[in-house]
Amino acid sequence: MRGLSMAAAAVLLALTVWLWAFGGAQEVARWAVEGQREAQGALARALRALRAGEPGALATLWGMCFAYGVFHAAGPGHGKILLGGYGVARQVAAVRLAGLALAASLAQAGTAVALVAAGWLLLGWSRTRLTDTAETVLAPLSHAAIAAIGLWLIFRGARRLWLRTRRTGGLPSSHDHEAEGTCASCGHRHGPTAQEAARVRGLRDAVMLIAAVAVRPCSGALLLLVLTWGMGLYWQGVGGAVAMGLGTAVITTGAALAGALFRRGALASGGGMSLWLAGALELVAGAVIVAISGQLLGIPL
Repeated sequence: MRGLSMAAAAVLLALTVWLWAFGGAQEVARWAVEGQREAQGALARALRALRAGEPGALATLWGMCFAYGVFHAAGPGHGKILLGGYGVARQVAAVRLAGLALAASLAQAGTAVALVAAGWLLLGWSRTRLTDTAETVLAPLSHAAIAAIGLWLIFRGARRLWLRTRRTGGLPSSHDHEAEGTCASCGHRHGPTAQEAARVRGLRDAVMLIAAVAVRPCSGALLLLVLTWGMGLYWQGVGGAVAMGLGTAVITTGAALAGALFRRGALASGGGMSLWLAGALELVAGAVIVAISGQLLGIPL
């Protein structure tokens, strides 16, 4: 199992090098743009068929929305970088990572629905005003929130390395606590157990990750909602936005699980250095997230 984890980590590392150093990212982006263009054409045809009442048009529309979400998430963006980086930085169960990716993608679809409902239906905003708000206000806010999470990971990784350095060779405390958090000498609890603290951190992390991704709605979902709601097809448009979110979740879940697999493989060979490597991985993952978010914000890093 250790050999398999290490081999998987090596493959993922080679893939990352190809993406960043040998033009792989541009190839993926080109494929994603072409796929989005074809999906948009199919979406337009499905909308015309739906409006004409053709049988099976709704299923076709939602299927094309799902495909659009997959292609959209495969292109340049931050959601998969954030969740993949988090998978590298923190020890999180695969099921929980998948749940985070799904929740973030669906929350992003929910943001699109809320923005169109509030802006177009209540405030009378045009489609241009909605998309401009998403791109000029919400997108930078999302990038900044993701950069803040990256800085937070850098801080935690650096703190872990510092604490590990201090504890190396140190003497055990005379006021040690039992596993359940009860002090052996006084019989009282002086703080939460490790399991309780992990649950709190897990909930806090989940809220931050989901919120940072969901702040920026998908531009494709905004366009679809404006078109369908203008045609009187409200719930069909909402269903299409959810289908886009599910398509996006396919890519973000894969990125998150790949990050977790890389972490497992990297730490499998660490031996006694695993604690040091864990801190270093958290620090480096945070730095990558900050760098990419800074680029998206137009800040040279």
